[in-house]
Order: sequence, then C-alpha cells, then structure tokens
Amino acid sequence: MRIALQLAGLLPLGLAVLGWSSCRDSSASSSAAQGAASAQATAEPRDVTLPGIDTSAMTPRERHEWSGLVGELIAPCPNVPVPVTQCVQEQRPCAECTRAAKWIAGAVRNGASEEQVRRAYKDRFDPGAARAIPIDGSPTKGPDDAAVTIVELADFECPHCAGAVPTIDAVMDAHSGKVRLVYKSYTLSFHTRGEPAARAAFAAGMQGKFWEMEHLLFERQQHLEDADLDRYARMLRLDPAKWKADMDSPAVRDRVAHDRKLGEELKVKGTPTIYVNGRELDIEQDESLEERVASELGVPPSAPSAAPSPSAAQATPTAAKPH
Repeated sequence: MRIALQLAGLLPLGLAVLGWSSCRDSSASSSAAQGAASAQATAEPRDVTLPGIDTSAMTPRERHEWSGLVGELIAPCPNVPVPVTQCVQEQRPCAECTRAAKWIAGAVRNGASEEQVRRAYKDRFDPGAARAIPIDGSPTKGPDDAAVTIVELADFECPHCAGAVPTIDAVMDAHSGKVRLVYKSYTLSFHTRGEPAARAAFAAGMQGKFWEMEHLLFERQQHLEDADLDRYARMLRLDPAKWKADMDSPAVRDRVAHDRKLGEELKVKGTPTIYVNGRELDIEQDESLEERVASELGVPPSAPSAAPSPSAAQATPTAAKPH
C-alpha cells in the first residue's frame, strides 16, 4: 500500500546521480590539473578482499564502490568503533560486521548509489535506529525469548495484508522456535469493516483463538459484515455470548485504540507495516522478510521462501491507497 524507497531516498535504484557542473579557471595549467588528479587517485581506497564475502560477480566499478563503502561505514556494534572492513579483517567481536559487508555488496549490486547505501545502512544497522515497540498484551505467536521478533501492523480489510499472511507463515515455519510474531491492529480510515473485524479477532483471542480468527478473517475479507463475523465465531466454536460481550468490552476497544495510537506514533502510512527486531522492513524495496530474519539469526535464507512468487509480491506492497 505504500512504496517506501528505503534504499532510494529520493531516487529509484539504478538511477545514476548526475554530477554538478562548476566554474573552472581556464588559465590553470594542465600540470596542476594532472597533479590534482594524481593526488585524488592516491587518496582513493584500494579494492579490498574480505573473508566470507564473495565479490566475484561484481564489476570492477561495483567492487571499487563496495570497497570504499565498507572502508568508510562504521561497524554496526556500538562497542566496535571501527570501519566494517577493519571489523571483519580483525575478527572483532561483532557478528553483524560480516552481515553488513554482505548487505552493502547486495545494495551496490542492485544499483544503489553510494549516498543511497549510506542512508539505508543507517536505517538497517545503526544501533540507534531500532525502535522499542511495546508488546504489552498484543497477540503473539512463538517463544517470548525468541532471537527475532516480528511486529506486524495490519488491517483486516487490506488485501495486501492478506497477501502477506503466507509469507509470514512460511518464515515462522522455516525458523520455528526462533521467531516471535506480534500482531497490532491498524485500520486505514477508508476501511469501514477493518475495526469491527479487529475487535472480533481480539475477542476470539480472549478464548485462545486469535490466530485462527485472524487467518479466517484474511481468507474471507470480502465478507466482514456483522453476520459474517458471527458465523466465523460459530465456525471456531467460540462461546458466542462471551465473544459478543468481549467484542464490545472496554478491554478490546482499548486494545484497538492503543494499537492505533502506536501506529500514529510510528508514523505508519500504510499496511502491512512490518518491523523485524525494531527495524522497519520495506517488503518491495528492501530484503525479503525471510532474508531479513535469516540475517538476524545469522543463517542462510530458506530457499522456498527467500523470494516470494510474482503473485505474492504483487499482493504485498505497502502504499496506503484506496482500492
């Protein structure tokens, strides 16, 4: 529903950054110009080779840009204040360094400019960029002490949120016991049935059936009228009287309002909005969810879910637009 160009900043990937023209002194000698060029060449970093980083597929230009970036950007661990290159070469106690070097290589290979990589690197790896998102009472799936926590802000009437469900399920299955999923409700203003559906799901959760109701609502999101919600409660064999009372209870309404306020504080502009260990993930322009989770766990991405199918990819953009 929103197209957040995390790597792009202001320009799409692959778009060359135009150089600025400047006034030049036509009387300057060619020898001075040659001297300046020589000094610049001397100052440019040499291409580097890092253990565990395969740069064989890079062009000479890409390898040179990557070498400069890993030699400039600081390691992502707060207690390791050295460039990524030095961190990897000296095997400093920061596992994120090798991941960061690989991530920079991927960004360069994808056509991002150096400035775009710098901006995105800060969002992706700067320890201060991660958000502390409260879990407090939200439905969760997976162990509380999981190494990775996925927080999803979603709208039950949003087709892109429904499209993201199989992707999230695949990641949870691929890393069972290592990932926790947290659901937050964030209904877009033009979706009139999203809020009642959210209350229906939270009320089902008070009988231990939140995730069953969540999947059912997304599967049948074209049918979210009150009679439909009643039918889904019966399908899940909920206590109908308790479920209806809980739907209208202050606790459930407060949960919906609390999640809405959180989304506003996070400046959510569309759904689904997904955070992985406190860092926002742009499904279209960033890594896939599987790649991000695998990176956080320090394992190779699971092949079946590393790249979504064309239909799934089409179903999970994040720009908030009426449909």
